Amino acid sequence: MPTVRGFNTMRARSYVFRLPLFTRIIILIMVVSWLVGLQSVWDLRQWGALIPDQFGFTTMYRLNTFPLIHVNFFHALLNILALTPLLERFENEFGTLTSLALFIGPFSTVPAFMYILIEKAILGLNTGVMGASIWVFLLLGMEAIRTYKTNPHLVIGTHHIPTWTTPLVLAVVVEALTPGSSLLGHLCGVGTGYLFGLGYLKFMSPPEKILRWVESRLNLLGRLPHYVSVDQKTYGRFGRLLLLLLLLLLLLTSNNYDDDSDDAEQNIQKSRRAMPRLLSAALLLRRDPRLLKLPPYLSLLCIVVGVVWLLMLPLDNYSRRTYISENALLPGQVHTYFGGSDQNVFRAYRHEVDALQDKSNTEVNDELEKIFKGVGLKVGRQNFTYHSSGNTYAGENVYAILQAPRGDATEAIVLIAAWRNVKDEFNRNGLALALALTRYFKRWSLWSKDIILVVPPDSRAGPSAWVDAYHDAHDASQVASLPLKSGALQGAIALDYPQPQGGGDGRFESVHIVYDGVNGQLPNLDLVNSVVSIASGQMGMGTAIQGLFKHSQKYDDNLKTVLRGMLNQALGHGTGPHSSFIPYHVDAITLQPVGQGWHDEMGLGRLIEGLFRSLNNLLEHLHQSFFFYLLIHRHRFVSIGTYLPSAMLIAANYTIMAISLWVRSGHKDAEAGSEEQTTEEKPPAKDGEEAVEGEKAVIASTPTSTTAERDLLLPLCLVAGCQFLGVIPLFIFNQTPSNLLTPIFIAFGILDTLLPPAISALLTATYAPTAQHYQLAKSFSLLLLGMFLSSLATLNFSLAFLVGLLTAPLTFARPFPSPSTGAGVKRYAYAALLAVLSPPAVVAGGAALAGVGVGEVLREAAFGWNVWGLYTPLVVWGVWWPAWIVGGVVVLGRPGTRKVKRA
Repeated sequence: MPTVRGFNTMRARSYVFRLPLFTRIIILIMVVSWLVGLQSVWDLRQWGALIPDQFGFTTMYRLNTFPLIHVNFFHALLNILALTPLLERFENEFGTLTSLALFIGPFSTVPAFMYILIEKAILGLNTGVMGASIWVFLLLGMEAIRTYKTNPHLVIGTHHIPTWTTPLVLAVVVEALTPGSSLLGHLCGVGTGYLFGLGYLKFMSPPEKILRWVESRLNLLGRLPHYVSVDQKTYGRFGRLLLLLLLLLLLLTSNNYDDDSDDAEQNIQKSRRAMPRLLSAALLLRRDPRLLKLPPYLSLLCIVVGVVWLLMLPLDNYSRRTYISENALLPGQVHTYFGGSDQNVFRAYRHEVDALQDKSNTEVNDELEKIFKGVGLKVGRQNFTYHSSGNTYAGENVYAILQAPRGDATEAIVLIAAWRNVKDEFNRNGLALALALTRYFKRWSLWSKDIILVVPPDSRAGPSAWVDAYHDAHDASQVASLPLKSGALQGAIALDYPQPQGGGDGRFESVHIVYDGVNGQLPNLDLVNSVVSIASGQMGMGTAIQGLFKHSQKYDDNLKTVLRGMLNQALGHGTGPHSSFIPYHVDAITLQPVGQGWHDEMGLGRLIEGLFRSLNNLLEHLHQSFFFYLLIHRHRFVSIGTYLPSAMLIAANYTIMAISLWVRSGHKDAEAGSEEQTTEEKPPAKDGEEAVEGEKAVIASTPTSTTAERDLLLPLCLVAGCQFLGVIPLFIFNQTPSNLLTPIFIAFGILDTLLPPAISALLTATYAPTAQHYQLAKSFSLLLLGMFLSSLATLNFSLAFLVGLLTAPLTFARPFPSPSTGAGVKRYAYAALLAVLSPPAVVAGGAALAGVGVGEVLREAAFGWNVWGLYTPLVVWGVWWPAWIVGGVVVLGRPGTRKVKRA
């Protein structure tokens, strides 16, 4: 990085002395113009500026003079610094005569005509401009087009930004940081540069034959020092980084002035005082009352952009094709041998499993233990008992360990075949296939990792108890320890193949991959991609995700896949036996054969064999691919760098509004019920200031006039109290017996509707809160909400996005003063909107849409809280619900008119 100590004055002096001829002339003219502008006899700026109303046939010289004239010394100096390296590069590349012809001709006239046409004919304005910054942006536009042809995109993370947009971004930055600059003038310069760079205005360039003839006739190369011939073209020596740094210096000054007044002299005098006024304006910018009007619009913009961002993700331009990152997996590169006589083994095991269908869990495990020991495996059994919502979930897991012939018991792969799947269906073919595969694996000596076959009695509590105990994270009072263990778990595959007895021959069309874990966690994408690669490439099987078995790979189906995946991730519940493994960083999935096709159980067995062979190749845990992603379909996905901004934008809108409310609460206007206006006479004019004698000015009472001391106790107590109230529903709905959940939920919903009006009435009667109190309470609540959601977005993007979207009306919640027109109607209409979007109402509506009862939803949530460690109820009742209460209190509040404490 260059430093002041590293600056070489000799090199800088050499660079200046080697500037080409036309660049020197332009710099000299700018300096002379500034010196001439110092005298007061003749107003050079008024004479040469580009003023639309003063442009005519006799004043066409303004088309060429306006880039050479500047407002003041700093304006001229910084424009010279920004233009010199660009112009030097251009002249060394195209020659002195070409530069002279273009800059006196089309490089000045084309952007000038463009500016006059838009400013006067379209906008109907009359803003005069001057300064060489229009040439700076013109040259940057040409350079951007040239860069775009060789390097089309600037890659930032996963975003590809076209390089031709760089001048546009700089123009917007200049306008934002320098209020006096002319955005339209800069855009006209950029547009002209684009047209020249693309070749549309190439016909305006002088022919090289004529230039060579003029050079030879006049012997310009021999007579003029520092002249660059057409045939002596070289490239400039200054890089683009320095050009951008010099351009940023240009932000410190302005280059336009208003000429709407008949008295042009006053306008020029205003321009001469631009720099001091600019510095004072920068200091007072934070007190500008217009800034306080922006946050609601910025918040709304964040919400809209966040939603639109999400809706654009299913497009192919914003997603990527899936690929295998871990080269050691080698999916589909091995020949699988499961089949032939193994089908008879499968049928025999299925016959034995059918005989155990009506047996108890203990009797089933006794028979399975005999089968495992008959194959030569070590067997372990584990009891567990969970209690949730008054229900008891008890059972016994049985598992067997196939020790790797070439391993040292430091790593293992898990094959799960639950007795019943998540829909409580008998996993008849799945368990029989797992037994047949285990027997088949035993015959091979290629395994470097142990293989563990786990048979839990169900697909929810059993796998959770087993994996908790395997990692010694279980509650000994509920879950027994495992008598046998192997090494670190590298992956887990669950089989869900519930073909009913007599319901067909077990053939299927495709394999449904279930990959959602507890709390929205996902397995490494390489595992999902390996299944797709082996199934489609080697086995000829179709694959499906998120329940879309017929995917058209068009936008509608892509959006459905994304939304279904987000819903499962937001709910955070387990979707299969694999879900309990993912929180322990064990990549796991569940395979479900679906449809009616020609593939049989042997094809599924070969798929699992190929997948186990790939996992057996791993030298380390899967880590190279993505753990945070949204699958569009089986061949396309969106990574976290692409989808995360949508949730972050929604979370940011709360922070923006919270900061705005905090600023407003520190002003008197925050306390006033209506704006006060006073009239006073302006003071006499001072030197360098404008004054209108005897004129009366109406001065509004703005936040810049009076500050107020913030009363923090009541808002802090309100927000903290609402946060602690979230413990009540969290405890009630996780401890209530399942048969009482529905009536208690109904009673809670009624009390929930009455709670904000009750708190609001109590506060009004007891403390008489002012508008400042409500602003501070809302500010603290939104600040907490934005902080929670932005943190949650990195862990569970979907939950943060959905909660942020449902709480979006809280951003615009405010008290409605009684004297205002229609205050009562607005107040209760907004309160009704908040009631519709309250957590109990959303839970009831979601249950109705899913076709299940509210009691069942709450029972599942309680099970997840007590067994899986699900944190969705904590987010709902500890983050969303308290913010909703504060929002309801703010909307129903009636601000008082207590006296403001001035700071």
